[in-house]
Parts: sequence; structure tokens; C-alpha cells
Amino acid sequence: MPTAGEVATELDVPVAIVQEAYAKLGEGHVFVCDQDDPSRLRMAAPFSAVPTAFKVSARGGAYYGNCVWDSLGIISLLGGDGTVETPCPDCSKPLSLQVTGGKLVESDCVVHFSVPARRWWDDIVFT
Repeated sequence: MPTAGEVATELDVPVAIVQEAYAKLGEGHVFVCDQDDPSRLRMAAPFSAVPTAFKVSARGGAYYGNCVWDSLGIISLLGGDGTVETPCPDCSKPLSLQVTGGKLVESDCVVHFSVPARRWWDDIVFT
């Protein structure tokens, strides 16, 4: 994931303009910048810019989702076929969710959100 400085260099614009754009996109809940370095992206919904427990394979590529919801969103954005691999948060058993033709293939998994959706942006990295 390029830094704001790298994007500025590529576009031949001042880094302040790119950082301002990152901030505006953050206000709109599109980007989340690294808490310690706002020139680095942490998330560009639904993609994670850092490794997570949600590994997504779709359209020949490998990605990280921020959560299972975002991971399924990545597959949807990339055509509706793919796999999410993640450990069970309860027992650490490997879990696999397969999506084919935009539909989740039968699974005995349960998706649980411990934080209500209305509170996700209180601390989106934790959520």
C-alpha cells in the first residue's frame, strides 16, 4: 500500500493534498489511516492494508479483509467467486467460507458481531 508521499510523487502533487484527501475519505468512512502515521492507510473499505486473520482469495489474487463481513464484500466486488480463510475466534479451528456465483456455499459456520453495527465506527480497527 503506497504512502501519501508515494502517491504524491506518482501524481506530482504536494503531499499535503494527498493527506488532505486521505483525511476527507476518512471522514466519509472510506479510508482509515494508521493511528500512528496518518500518511499510511490501514483500511480502504472493505480491504485491509495490513495482514489480518481474514485471508481472501478471489479472481486469482490474495487479499486481507478487516472482518468476515468485509471479506465477503471483497469477494462480491471481485465477481462473486472466492474463499475466506480464518480461524474460529472461539477454538482457533480453521474455517473456510466458499462463495460461488455470489452465494455463500452451505456452511455450518455462524457469523457473530459482538459490537452492534451502529457502534462499529466508535473504534473501527477493534471492531
